[in-house]
Amino acid sequence: MKDSVIIVSGGMDSITLLYDKKDEIALGISFDYGSNHNAKEIPYAEMHCKRLGIKHITIKLDFMHQYFKSSLLDGSNAIPEGHYSDDNMKSTVVPFRNGIMLSIAIGIAESHHLSKVFIANHGGDHTIYPDCRPEFISSINAAANTGTFINVSVIAPYTNITKGDIAKIGKRLGLDYSETWSCYKGNERHCGKCGTCIERKEALLEADIIDTTLYEDS
Repeated sequence: MKDSVIIVSGGMDSITLLYDKKDEIALGISFDYGSNHNAKEIPYAEMHCKRLGIKHITIKLDFMHQYFKSSLLDGSNAIPEGHYSDDNMKSTVVPFRNGIMLSIAIGIAESHHLSKVFIANHGGDHTIYPDCRPEFISSINAAANTGTFINVSVIAPYTNITKGDIAKIGKRLGLDYSETWSCYKGNERHCGKCGTCIERKEALLEADIIDTTLYEDS
């Protein structure tokens, strides 16, 4: 039964979850908050939803670009290079981004009498992004349950697995990850050097998937 909303960015994780739960999803929601890479990601979200016959909407969150501080909002040159384990990657945090997006998605879900909201955070996000951690998901799920008449639930099935594990799910589903976008710089090609590009490379290697991504350095 199609009783769910999904937050779908156009990246590897959310596109995998989109296909993984396609029989349950009535609506895909992308958020354009003015990041460097929104314009590269969102067309993939639209394309995949259309391919699956799932309605898709994009919601603009212009105020985040105007008032929030993050290297994701400051142009491609502001994005640090290196692994997510490096301290400089903390500059890519957009404060409470998932909290804001989930709050909107929960409201839309209740408005359309849909009882679940899917989000594709994963275990690799926990260290750097507070609003991807299990404690956060548990808390906002409780808030959604108590703050809606239909007791909307936030479902985050990848919370305790890695991006490599997600890539393995995608491999089983037959996904072509060249039809996704990861790079935070948002240039014509993936830079291959920022945290999310490195994580993408590692996940595809772990899943034994040939990486056909076009990188600037290839």
